[in-house]
Amino acid sequence: MFDVLISEVGPRDGLQSVKRTMSTPDKQRWIDALVAAGIQEIEVGSFVSPKLLPQMADTAQIVRHALQYPGLTVMALVPNARGAQMAIDAGVHKVTLPVSASEAHSMANVRKTRQEMLEEIAKIAQLRDQQAPHIKIEAGISTAFGCTIQGEVTEDDVVWLAQAAIAAGADESGLSDTTGMANPAQVKRLFNKVRAVIGDKTGAAHMHNTRGLGLANCLAAYDAGVRTFDASLAGLGGCPYAPGASGNVVTEDLTFMFEAMGLSTGINLQALIEARKPLTEALPGEPLYGMTPEAGLPKGFIAATSLGGQR
Repeated sequence: MFDVLISEVGPRDGLQSVKRTMSTPDKQRWIDALVAAGIQEIEVGSFVSPKLLPQMADTAQIVRHALQYPGLTVMALVPNARGAQMAIDAGVHKVTLPVSASEAHSMANVRKTRQEMLEEIAKIAQLRDQQAPHIKIEAGISTAFGCTIQGEVTEDDVVWLAQAAIAAGADESGLSDTTGMANPAQVKRLFNKVRAVIGDKTGAAHMHNTRGLGLANCLAAYDAGVRTFDASLAGLGGCPYAPGASGNVVTEDLTFMFEAMGLSTGINLQALIEARKPLTEALPGEPLYGMTPEAGLPKGFIAATSLGGQR
């Protein structure tokens, strides 16, 4: 195992926030480049209604393409049992569910209450157990650090929901800063509270850089014991149902931070930066973010992964 796992969510979280629809061959080329850079886990799309998100209409095809790579964990987001069945049929290794700690965001995002989403987890877990026991289920607790619709989200609500998601059948429950409202002290405190209740079932940190604190919040999550981090190449992404939500943590910057700290990610940084090329060719003019790609790697920089990496 590497010291940290960086899970690439750009093909789902990034592309769902872009008005243009990337073609299937372009998505496939992008995934090829990500895998070539050493990315070990990719959320390749979501199984939602193409009327709502036409950008995700080809997710089953993208899953099949990604499955050709041995060792790559192929993930997809599903909002309900119907989407989970489609994901199972496509052959994914893992499904993620957006379970919002904010009741208002839950209704805007998936048109279900928090309790109804817990019931969906139970249905999905039953489907999984019957048809594909190897598939993992992660409940991503959306708006865990605040909501642009509701406002404050209490930490007690987040802890309750994470615990309830595990009780309903999820294998992991991670925390998502959907609206970019978190700060490092809050991140560390809340992950510690969740871990105290669900232990090693505590899942990924999914941070946004809306207010410039994405990397700091990831580091705070690391200090709280988190070892899986969602990020999006070039910082694409946001939630179309959360006003003002923008900018996932940039995969290139997050990888550089950990590698510079001596923590191996298994990722080749230069190849990762080059993985922006199929993105720029497919979405010309789309704003791309990231300080590391702009500045380049420091002279003489030696990444932790290149030193032997796996620990």
